Amino acid sequence: MRIVVGICTFRRESLLATLDSVAGQELPPDATLQVLVADNDETPVHRQAITAHARYLQLPLTYIHAPARNISIARNACLEAARGDCLIFIDDDEVADPGWILRLVSVWRQSAASVVFGPALAVYPESAPRWMRDNDFHSNIPTHRSGLVETGYTSNVLLDLGNAEIALARFDPAYGRTGGEDVDFFFRLHRAGVEMAIAEEARVREHVTPARMNFGWLLRRRYAGGVIYGSCAARDDIAKRAAVLGQSLVKAIYCAVRTLLSVTRSDRCIFWFMRAAFHIGVMSGCIAPPRREVYGETA
Repeated sequence: MRIVVGICTFRRESLLATLDSVAGQELPPDATLQVLVADNDETPVHRQAITAHARYLQLPLTYIHAPARNISIARNACLEAARGDCLIFIDDDEVADPGWILRLVSVWRQSAASVVFGPALAVYPESAPRWMRDNDFHSNIPTHRSGLVETGYTSNVLLDLGNAEIALARFDPAYGRTGGEDVDFFFRLHRAGVEMAIAEEARVREHVTPARMNFGWLLRRRYAGGVIYGSCAARDDIAKRAAVLGQSLVKAIYCAVRTLLSVTRSDRCIFWFMRAAFHIGVMSGCIAPPRREVYGETA
């Protein structure tokens, strides 16, 4: 088995720690590993540092310059360069737990799924507010809806390169600066009939930076996430779009009521407020695609 790990990067020193965690992974006995790093910066100024660190780790790595500031371009570069049985994405600010690859591959082999998601868990500093840690707003946990996995994130995912739909699919550059390119990509695969699964124990971890550790950043993120979901969930289907819009209106009202009923408990009040913001974002996304460009921020 040929396993390829793809990492898209943009000016993050944390990439070196990500490579450390990949180099320390145990592989299935019949497997080989290849790492692709797609650098989305305008110029390949980090090539030497990245390749030198890979040599130090004795990690087989291919550096790809995939400019500029559009994450879909970098993700597509990994898809096009991958020569293996599966491609596993991890972000350049994440560190994989021991056994991460083994657990993703195990679920892939034991299921009929061609896409396997794993959790991306936030690591909070002691200075993080209690309401933030209790609600764990920064983690990305893959979920089922009505027993199915409809979409997910590239922060921790395995793609079966032998699946014809995956082999032909590409990330949409229209979402490459606004974010949501992965949500759209996996929604399209789901609609094409590609089965998806979750490997609950295949975990990666991300340290929460100070710039992301405030109410305003989280509120913008929740709203933007809703806009992306609403835009992708019912793409090119007017009837489905209307249904999602109506459902989100009801959910936003419900969450607003729960927010008011929880004013004496800050953690629950903020939880429901953020849920309301998400559903308001979904309604916005059903009407118009996301416009706010966030990719290229280094925070």
